[in-house]
Amino acid sequence: MADICSRISRLFALVTVGYCFSAQVACAEPTLNQQLDSQLELPPGTVDNSPVLQEWLEETPDILSTIRTEPSFPTRLQMSYALFPSSRDEGGLAIGIEDVFIGELPLTVNADYAANFDDGDTDREAYGAHLRYYVLPVGGYVNVAPIVGYRHVEAVDYRESGVQVGFQVKLIPARGGGADFAYTQTWVSPTEDDSVMITQLEFGYGLTDQLRLATDVEWQFAPGATDSRLGIGVEWML
Repeated sequence: MADICSRISRLFALVTVGYCFSAQVACAEPTLNQQLDSQLELPPGTVDNSPVLQEWLEETPDILSTIRTEPSFPTRLQMSYALFPSSRDEGGLAIGIEDVFIGELPLTVNADYAANFDDGDTDREAYGAHLRYYVLPVGGYVNVAPIVGYRHVEAVDYRESGVQVGFQVKLIPARGGGADFAYTQTWVSPTEDDSVMITQLEFGYGLTDQLRLATDVEWQFAPGATDSRLGIGVEWML
């Protein structure tokens, strides 16, 4: 009986020593994240405090797929003060919605309305809706889109309504609405003798996660007349 108790005591002692030794080794060995911090020459705790790094370490994201499928520019609601320099500097209002994507297609719906406050002899009005089909990956920093739609333009010397066709070139230096620039060239009723050519430059800059500063300048070229509009306002990113 004494011999059995002695053997049990020695076995218990060996288990206790082994457990303590294993715990000391585990404490002495750095964790995987600590090893990565050291290998990547990062400050201690960087990997632990970075969900993005942890995600990349678990599975490298498909950046090419992101560029192709996730738009670098958001859908936006616009409201701005409009100034019409060619119409005695009349003031007005411009509202619109930009780049409403249709499903997963690189196709967007766009609509806008602009008019001056005074409905006298300097009346200005323009409205319409059109489609844009982006021919390059929508997640890139540059894109080009043919345009087709309908537009009505009205000024002192002319009034024209009809099919609108053209194109837009978009530059996106900061994705997700941070900053972008667009050049748009279109024609209203292009096959008619009294067709109107419209040139527009736009710039948007993100102020918050959802609010942007928006500015634009537009020229309308009709037979025997040229009109302009300036706009400054805000955009709400949807």
